[in-house]
Amino acid sequence: MKIVVTIPVKLHHIEMLKAACPSAEFYFTNGRPDDRLLEEAEVIIGGVAADQLPLCKKLRFLQLSMAGSDSYAKLIPESIILANASGAYGLAISEHMIGVMLMLMKKLHLYRDNQNESLWRDEGTVTTPMGEKVLIVGLGDIGGEFAKRCKALGAYCIGIRRTLREMPDYIEEQHTLADLDSLLPECGVVALALPQSDESIHLMNEKRLQLMKKGAILLNVGRGSAVDTEALLKVLEEGRISAGLDVTEPEPLPAGHPLWKCPNCMITPHISGYYHLAETHDRIVRIAAENLSAYIGGGTIRNLVNRKTGYRENENRFRA
Repeated sequence: MKIVVTIPVKLHHIEMLKAACPSAEFYFTNGRPDDRLLEEAEVIIGGVAADQLPLCKKLRFLQLSMAGSDSYAKLIPESIILANASGAYGLAISEHMIGVMLMLMKKLHLYRDNQNESLWRDEGTVTTPMGEKVLIVGLGDIGGEFAKRCKALGAYCIGIRRTLREMPDYIEEQHTLADLDSLLPECGVVALALPQSDESIHLMNEKRLQLMKKGAILLNVGRGSAVDTEALLKVLEEGRISAGLDVTEPEPLPAGHPLWKCPNCMITPHISGYYHLAETHDRIVRIAAENLSAYIGGGTIRNLVNRKTGYRENENRFRA
């Protein structure tokens, strides 16, 4: 069996993966693999470019290194097992979200700007998560971890998910997207933690951005396409809300784009997850190793992706 690993790995990651399948031939490419490797690969860990997918004639299992599945759910046949890395990113991205939220609430971004200008100036009143309503749109691993941390800071957390299930103890209310418009005017923080899907594209259009409570904070760490950029720019320039964006549309954000200059917008270049936190990197490889063992042994594959929704299945399945 040939296994191609496209993600960067350290020695202990290599050992972990090889221990999961000692008899396999591993190829560690740290990026785009050679076409000939893909023609022979039965398993790919990480991802593969769309233009190389037709080469993967022997592919039987694709373990993604991302928490979403983006277009893979529609691009590869259902005969190929597809799993994502949900569960790896919650720690790193939720902490990033808390940091950005507090920075905007306490106006630390303005004080940093002032420091760069050697300017000693009071920027006025600030806000707090204590007692604030925080709306989390996308209550998966990332959204759930963010909700836990917000609740620990005294916030009232409201979750939106595709279908209603048993409500976790870190959420005070649970809703579906059908209730989004009625919830937006109530909440001081709106956090988007959504993978890309047909229903998520421009979910936050101008109408919904205008519905947000005046002075509220919009956080987006899922996909930039969830927010209509031009509409967001208009609302930001009006001073209605502030925003913390780790993802944008387009991405990368062009150098001359007006979003860069918005004083009430904090932008980071899609780095809240990735491999910057060692624990995230380890979790991704751990999930891949566990699923590789399950694939070889006919056990339970974790984080199987539903091809219709692009989301992971609510329950794991056993491989036939």
